Amino acid sequence: MAWLYNGRTLKVGKGWTDDNGYKHPYNWASAWSAEDKEHWGVTWQDEPVVVSYDDRFYNSSGVGKNLDDTNVVDADGNAVIDPTTGVQQVELGLKSIWIERNKSTANGLLTASDWYVVRNAEKSIAIPADITTYRDAVRTASGTIETAINACTTLDDFKVLFVVPMDEQDPPQPTGNAPIYDFPNEV
Repeated sequence: MAWLYNGRTLKVGKGWTDDNGYKHPYNWASAWSAEDKEHWGVTWQDEPVVVSYDDRFYNSSGVGKNLDDTNVVDADGNAVIDPTTGVQQVELGLKSIWIERNKSTANGLLTASDWYVVRNAEKSIAIPADITTYRDAVRTASGTIETAINACTTLDDFKVLFVVPMDEQDPPQPTGNAPIYDFPNEV
């Protein structure tokens, strides 16, 4: 919010000079009436309304991202061909992006215990039961998350996957992970 004169921002409590060289006093904002301000070309401008949006789901305010992959076309509707591959370019939708992130997360969780599997293959040393259980739980969780992602038919369905379940206390406390992040705790 600011007072403006011919595009210049005026500071309240500070004198200023208009385009005709006339010097105005430091108390102009409080001493002048609305008519005085109008006479001298001083106007009030509200701060622009900043519309926020969640860029996980929207390209801009009110413009949701595509759930499914889409073929890229130019302004005339012609296919945009990737010069390297010779194939039409594809813009990945939210489902493809988050399925890949899900698989990457699962891979990262499994990588920490891969050495047990290698040791078992090379030396026939048994993998501890809690490690096997954990690795199976990671794979199951990854499959469950991917199924949930693929089941989404609308952007609102997809957004629900990011909602953390809360209890009825005041203030509410989380009771688990958002479905999109619902992997088991590491062992």
